[in-house]
Amino acid sequence: MQFCHVIIASMDKKEKIRELVDRLNCWQRAYYIDSESLVSDMEYDRTFDELKELEMENPDLILPDSPTQRVGSDLDNSFPEFTHTIPVLSLDKAYSEEEVLSFINKSSKKENARLSFVAEEKIDGISMVLYYSEGLLVRAVTRGNGIVGNDVTENVKTIKSVPLRLSQPVSLAVRGEVFISKKGFDSYNRSLAEGEEKAANARNLASGSVRRLKSSESARVDLDMFCYEGFWNVKGEGPEEHLLILRKLKDLGFKINSHISYFASTKEEAERKIKQAGLEADAYSISDIKSYIDKKTKERSSLAYEIDGLVFKVNELDKRENLGYTEHHPRWAIAYKFESPQAVSRVRDIAVQVGRTGRITPVAILDPVRLGGSEIRRASLHNQEYINALELSVGDTVSISKRGDVIPQVEEVLEKNEDSSLSFSLPSLCPSCGARLEKTGAHLFCPNRDCPDRVKGEITFFSSRKQMDIETLGEKTVSLFYDKGILRKIEDIYTADYTKALSYDGFGEKAVLQIIRSVEKSKEQSFTTLLSSLGIPEIGKKTAEILVEAGFDSFEKLERAKEEDLVSVSGIGEVSARTIVNAFSDQRLLNTISTLASCGLKTRDEKEEGTLDQIFEGTSWCITGSFENFNPREKALEEIKKRGGKTTSAVSKKTTYLLCGKGGGGKRADAEALGVKIMDENEFMSLISSSFPKKEKVVLNEQLELF
Repeated sequence: MQFCHVIIASMDKKEKIRELVDRLNCWQRAYYIDSESLVSDMEYDRTFDELKELEMENPDLILPDSPTQRVGSDLDNSFPEFTHTIPVLSLDKAYSEEEVLSFINKSSKKENARLSFVAEEKIDGISMVLYYSEGLLVRAVTRGNGIVGNDVTENVKTIKSVPLRLSQPVSLAVRGEVFISKKGFDSYNRSLAEGEEKAANARNLASGSVRRLKSSESARVDLDMFCYEGFWNVKGEGPEEHLLILRKLKDLGFKINSHISYFASTKEEAERKIKQAGLEADAYSISDIKSYIDKKTKERSSLAYEIDGLVFKVNELDKRENLGYTEHHPRWAIAYKFESPQAVSRVRDIAVQVGRTGRITPVAILDPVRLGGSEIRRASLHNQEYINALELSVGDTVSISKRGDVIPQVEEVLEKNEDSSLSFSLPSLCPSCGARLEKTGAHLFCPNRDCPDRVKGEITFFSSRKQMDIETLGEKTVSLFYDKGILRKIEDIYTADYTKALSYDGFGEKAVLQIIRSVEKSKEQSFTTLLSSLGIPEIGKKTAEILVEAGFDSFEKLERAKEEDLVSVSGIGEVSARTIVNAFSDQRLLNTISTLASCGLKTRDEKEEGTLDQIFEGTSWCITGSFENFNPREKALEEIKKRGGKTTSAVSKKTTYLLCGKGGGGKRADAEALGVKIMDENEFMSLISSSFPKKEKVVLNEQLELF
């Protein structure tokens, strides 16, 4: 009798859990998919806690579609490969309205029929395939190379708009795009602790989040998903038109993008078909394509999420089958891109660079291509997450752009290589010294401070134009001198015997003399410049200026500084303060500073009170273009600061002057629009010429006396 009571109690709990799961899933679907709130937050939380308590008491009764499974686990996920059961191809691209119309006309002509088309926004996220068996989510897989992807099921389960169980027990595969809204992206970056690296863009954040090793970390990112294609396991079981597929997906519990447009021969025909489908969509005639693209282009910035184009698809599925596929894309769809790639190239190889901080950076080696007036052979790939987001491998054809008109970047894979290889993976060992790499945030680092590439990077950075400005010690020369044993650490710059280079190809007496002179001249650099050139974590040019202005104007004071002293300085946070204190307790840095001091470099700030008239006091300056007398142009900013002026990186109503050199473009236009006074280099030179500080005579070292 007691045994029967146990069975009945177990059945009661099972039914209760099923009831709570169904109730919570109903509320979640209404909130995250239909944007309706059926209950108060208090009621939802009370029901959720009741379910969680029952599941903790009866772990064997936990249902796979329970909303508690969305919270995520702290167990490490591996991402096994999974072979797709449907074609997961990329789309052919169009970069003009004419190309879209050509696609539509060719498709209709080939089928000898009046086709209709569905247009959807191309979400700037990561492609995902959801596999359901009898209504239950069993697998979520990245696109990969279109044939094989990575199983990221546990992470995708944390996305609240992804149904864990469908409203009907059907078996199908569903394609969609995982993304994060603009609001969610901004909220994520604001939530980061000081010193944590912010996400570069929403697409990278979404891609990185679905590949987190712990699903609990994925759950902390407010990911969303729009679904746009359904493939039923049994042929003939699904709808025969794309409009009806979208309607069916919505009925099953998927979130579809409401910004759907349907094109038929006439607008009236399109309206009738949309009504029959019971779907919310905008109706157009084929002749409205151009005006539609123009309208969506203008609306782009006002959307709650990022889109990078529009996708046009043949609506009739039987016609799609007739049109077929190429090896890389379906012939029945095309993606209109808002911005055409500035250049297209093939990835020959992916090199792995080691920076001065030990950070590992992958770089795409490209077939040479012209871009922005120069020949591009290399482009940045940032980190493994960026490569994964692109799903990039060697041999792929890619689009290249220049971000900020400076650094070439790989933006998108346009066509996979013939082998259709999976994404490139960074090595686990440092390519320079062989040390095992360590991961911090999204990046890998070499921990070996004596790593040859790290040391070369430190010396090159110290010598660069924006730092100590030793123009004769460029990257190639530093690398050669390191390999020859002349330079093995920063302080060697001032103690090395450069006459040894006379035996090297390309280094005659004149070249060696120039090196020695430029090294000696660098001793004139200010303490602030020296401080920012040492590559101390958290101390760049701006922070060095802040520290000096706050009274930490010597290495001696910085060595004695405590965390609480630095935190009291406006602009210095707790993480920065701790990092700086730790740096100045490192004997290695202290030895470098001691040697530099003995070589005559400035170890304290030397005020130039009374030597310069503060003619720019109370003014704000911005700078653009290139200059004859200030190379790099940051030297002009230094002259402004010396004379009491403030500098900004962008033109605004508060800007007093824009100092404009050759090639100034966007900032000049902004200044003209805002009525900001524009000053050329000649005017500026005239203003400051009367207040240049007197140059001190350089005392040459023994090596110079040899010449």
